[in-house]
Amino acid sequence: MKIEVYKSLNQISSDDWNSCSSPEKKVGRPNDPFTSYEFLKALEDSNSVGKGTGWEPLYIAVYQERNLIGCAPMYLKYHSQGEYIFDHNWAYAYESAGGQYYPKLQISAPFTPVTGKRFLVLPGFEEKATNALVKAAIEIASKNSISSLHVTFCTEAEKNLGEKLGLLTRTSQQFHWQNKNYSTFDDFLSALSSRKRKNIRKERLRANSFGGKIYALTGHEMRPEHWDAFWNFYQATGRKKWGHPYLTREFFDIVHSQMKDITVMFFAERDNKYVAGALNFLGKDTLYGRYWGCIEDHEFLHFEACYYRAIEFAISNGIKKVEAGAQGEHKLARGYMPVETYSLHWILEENFRKAVEAYLKAEKKAVKEAIDGLANFAPFKKIDLGEY
Repeated sequence: MKIEVYKSLNQISSDDWNSCSSPEKKVGRPNDPFTSYEFLKALEDSNSVGKGTGWEPLYIAVYQERNLIGCAPMYLKYHSQGEYIFDHNWAYAYESAGGQYYPKLQISAPFTPVTGKRFLVLPGFEEKATNALVKAAIEIASKNSISSLHVTFCTEAEKNLGEKLGLLTRTSQQFHWQNKNYSTFDDFLSALSSRKRKNIRKERLRANSFGGKIYALTGHEMRPEHWDAFWNFYQATGRKKWGHPYLTREFFDIVHSQMKDITVMFFAERDNKYVAGALNFLGKDTLYGRYWGCIEDHEFLHFEACYYRAIEFAISNGIKKVEAGAQGEHKLARGYMPVETYSLHWILEENFRKAVEAYLKAEKKAVKEAIDGLANFAPFKKIDLGEY
C-alpha cells in the first residue's frame, strides 16, 4: 500500500473519493453528505477552509497499486473552533504545562456535528484501509511533533476499532428524533403524554400566528433571492452569538450548484419579506438540520422551523431520523431523545495522555448518567419508552 497526503481535493478525482465516502450515492442519496467530495470541495473552493481559516486541508489517501482504497478528511487546526467536541480546557492545560497544543490534527467534517464515517474506505477493504489511515495519521502527528490527533463524530464501529489501535475514546451526547413509522404529525403526537402533546400544539399555534407563512423549498425550487435571504439569516445568528460565521457566501452558491438535490429549506415569510429560515441536508435515511437564522424574533418560530417542520417532512417522506445539531436539552420536550456520540483522540505527550484518559473515563460515566436521567423526562407515554 502507498500513503499520500494532499493539500487539495483537486489532487483526487471525485469518483475515487466518493467510491470510498459514499458508494451508495451511485443509486441514491449518500448516507452522509458531509464527507462527500461535493461538500468538502465546496468548503475548499469557497475558502471556508484553507489558509487563514485555522482549517488547512491535509487529506490522507491510501492506495493499493494505483487504486484508492481509503481516504480521510484531515485538517491541520490552529484553534478549536467549529468542532463541537470541546477541548479548550485540554489546550489550556497543555500550554500551561509548557507545551504547544496548536497546531493539532483533526479528522472530521468541518463545522458539522454529525455522526458519520471518518475513515472512508472502499467496500471490501474496511479493516485494511482503516488500519492504514489510523496509523498514517498517528505517524504524521508523531514525526512532526504535533500535540494531538482528534477524530470527531465517528461511528461506533470506528470508535471500537480505534480503541483496539490504542486511541482514546470520548463519549458525548446529542438529541435525535426517530420515526416510528408514523403516518402523520398527529400520529407522532399520539405517542406523547397528554401534557407534552398539548404544549407542542400550543407552541405550533403561537409560531404559526406570527403574521406570515412558513413553507418548505427543496433545492431545485430555490432561487438566488432565497440564498441571499438565508445568508442574512446565517450572519444574524453569528452576530447574536458574538461569533464569526465559518462559511462564506460563496459556499451556499456552490451548494446550490452542486448539491441542491439534497437540500431542504424551511422559510418564514411575512409581508412579502423573508424573516427566518432553516437549512437542512438530506442523507439516505436522515434529515440533518444544519443552519438557522432570523432577522425578526417571533415566539416559538425557531422550534417550528427547525424541529416540527423537520418532523413533518421526515414523516411525509419516509425518513427514519432527524438530527437537529449539537447540544440542546430543550429538544427533549419536542420528541428528540438523547443518544451517545463518539470521538477518538491520540496525545503525543505520555503524561498528558494519561491525564486525558482518566478525565475521559469519568466523563463517559457522567454522560451515561445524564442520558439515563434525561430519559425520565421523555415526553413519550411510558408504554412507548421501551422502543427508544
